[in-house]
Amino acid sequence: MEEPQDLPEQPVKKAKMQESREQSLSHVSNAEVSDQKPESSSLGSNLPMSSEIMTCTDYIPRSSNDYTSQMYSAKSYAHILSVPVSETMSPYPGQTQYQALQQSQPYTIYPQTTQTYGLPPFGDASTSPSLSRATASKELDEQARKNMPGKNRGKRKADTSSSQDSELERVFLWDLDETIIIFHSLLTGSYAQKYGKDPTLVIGSGLSMEEMIFEVADTHLFFNDLEECDQVHIEDVASDDNGQDLSNYNFSTDGFSGSGSNANHSSSVGVQGGVDWMRKLAFRYRRVREIYDKYKTNVGGLLSPQKREALQRLRTDIEVLTDSWLETALKSLLLIQSRKNCVNILITTTQLVPALAKVLLYGLGEVFPIENIYSATKIGKESCFERIVSRFGKKVTYVVIGDGRDEEVAAKQHNMPFWRITNHADLVSLHQALELDFL
Repeated sequence: MEEPQDLPEQPVKKAKMQESREQSLSHVSNAEVSDQKPESSSLGSNLPMSSEIMTCTDYIPRSSNDYTSQMYSAKSYAHILSVPVSETMSPYPGQTQYQALQQSQPYTIYPQTTQTYGLPPFGDASTSPSLSRATASKELDEQARKNMPGKNRGKRKADTSSSQDSELERVFLWDLDETIIIFHSLLTGSYAQKYGKDPTLVIGSGLSMEEMIFEVADTHLFFNDLEECDQVHIEDVASDDNGQDLSNYNFSTDGFSGSGSNANHSSSVGVQGGVDWMRKLAFRYRRVREIYDKYKTNVGGLLSPQKREALQRLRTDIEVLTDSWLETALKSLLLIQSRKNCVNILITTTQLVPALAKVLLYGLGEVFPIENIYSATKIGKESCFERIVSRFGKKVTYVVIGDGRDEEVAAKQHNMPFWRITNHADLVSLHQALELDFL
């Protein structure tokens, strides 16, 4: 197969791109991951991970009971972790594995119907992005959305999209757990064993973060009411919102119950799924959006001073234990965010409300506006991908980034390239590919 023809590039960049192209693109949908870091990287020398990464050739899976005697309840474990939705995935014929793409044929397994691969180089500047680069147009879009009357939202509220969506060229679909953040493997102890960390410290940090996630979800995001009324997207019940002013609305006394066992016992509540019940449900999701938008850059504002300090220490501890995993992932997220024709979308199998709490507590609120967050708990990632394609259209290029089989299967079903994340080196190589405009 012929190599994709290079577009005009800067002379200084040309040699580096030629040297790194084969190494970078070989990560796409490649099941065998190299533990070697790229020889060249512009990430800087402040990443404390190079001497800490250990191979896992002798890794023997263990249960969490090997590390701690504390048991997790089904309630807490199921809703907060990104658990693969196996019932929504078609098994491989005969349980055979995917064929890895050959280096000389990048992306040939995932042919796009609208354009050919490899991905043509981007012409964007690859300067170091920062959170302060959120554009004024995004802020205006959010303000316009907040002022939209509820009664004008239509029978079925489509996923919110800004005026910039028509200018998009690439949509990056991100998994959350074990891709952007380390959380699930902290609780189970598998991260500690894989990288030779102290299991007591690792599991303890995971449990502390889990406790904070539930505290924010229950106290500020109505998770006690919404646990049984999970939605895929924040706008899914917006059509039932009549736009009532909620400034003086008392959620604790309106009689709403998300549980089917109590919903029919009070005439003031209305039948679960009825007009009155759905209106009160929509009110809660509207308030969740308002709280997320208000505190997405300052989650500490939701916490007491003691909890705020505890969160800061915990995030620092987790970054040390995970060798700056989140910081490394953020480099790619922010670079994508700095491009006017690219967007980051988050799809997680954590329920929507605790997923929002996770995003806030890990400091990812400005990277992921609430309308760009989807929960696949109910419908699976493949169906989430369908919704996203219907939102952004088929003319854009989609790139899936994740660590699990569920997103890889969904990517294959939709003919999307898949970039697997299994260790720090994969995150570094992803950022390098973005900097060199391969993605």
